[in-house]
Amino acid sequence: MERTDAGPVTIAAAWGQHLARDRRRSVHTVRAYVATAARLTSFLQRHWGGPVTRQALAKATAADLRAFLAERRGDGLGNNSAARELSAMRGFLSWAGEGAGSVPRLRGPKVKKGVPRPISPDEALALAGDVADEAREPWIGARDWAVLLLLYGAGLRIGEALGLTAAVLPLGETLSVVGKRAKTRVVPLLPQVRAAMEAYAEQCPWPLPRDGALFRGAKGGPLAAGVVRHSVQAARGRLGLGERTTPHALRHSFATHLLGRGADLRSLQELLGHASLGSTQVYTAVDAAHLLDVYRNAHPRA
Repeated sequence: MERTDAGPVTIAAAWGQHLARDRRRSVHTVRAYVATAARLTSFLQRHWGGPVTRQALAKATAADLRAFLAERRGDGLGNNSAARELSAMRGFLSWAGEGAGSVPRLRGPKVKKGVPRPISPDEALALAGDVADEAREPWIGARDWAVLLLLYGAGLRIGEALGLTAAVLPLGETLSVVGKRAKTRVVPLLPQVRAAMEAYAEQCPWPLPRDGALFRGAKGGPLAAGVVRHSVQAARGRLGLGERTTPHALRHSFATHLLGRGADLRSLQELLGHASLGSTQVYTAVDAAHLLDVYRNAHPRA
């Protein structure tokens, strides 16, 4: 039986196992969230002067969390990082208290809005993970994780992802997508994206007929884009991400990161489903702007 005190499996590690096994989070997300949980439990052990159990965590107060964040601030933690730390803490405490109103209300730090830019791979995964962790039911979390990974991992528009029918099941290495002007294109499916979609299909409590919507809302109807946008808006506030972090920004990030890794414009045009190469060329400017930022921040003569 799993121990969750000072035994062979710590509370933080047990949560990590839950994230990896039950929520199918990425290795990076699990590592980052477990690190936050370990820091929090270590602090609370000193703060409370006793062992930290799941039962004790369920009674943590807003004052306890503020004290922890104050110590982290003393270590030089900035607003953006503090917001992400707070989001991970909320997920950890919700799991520890089994979600029954166990998370103290605590306002996150104010985050300065920066220049609009594609979000980083770490931020994209953190965003998808946060939306999924805040879902009211596990199957809804699996659904949101799958949808957002499709946007970032396959470059789909939100309408294209929600327009998929269950006829795509069982999944293969590619996915046929109907885009603008009813134009069909084929996109590759990364193993992580495919696993997320399969996990959602397994957990979905509603029937998935081949001619019906793949992604379902809480009451069984087709999932609405507004639901996804609202969840992303709430998550970006918790994570300290800019207001331009929208579902469509994940598609922009997909394109920018591929271009930065050497993808040619013609291939990118096909993957994105752009009618003209001119629509794709905008990403060269975005990537150049990113490289200029790196140069200015890193070059001693910049």
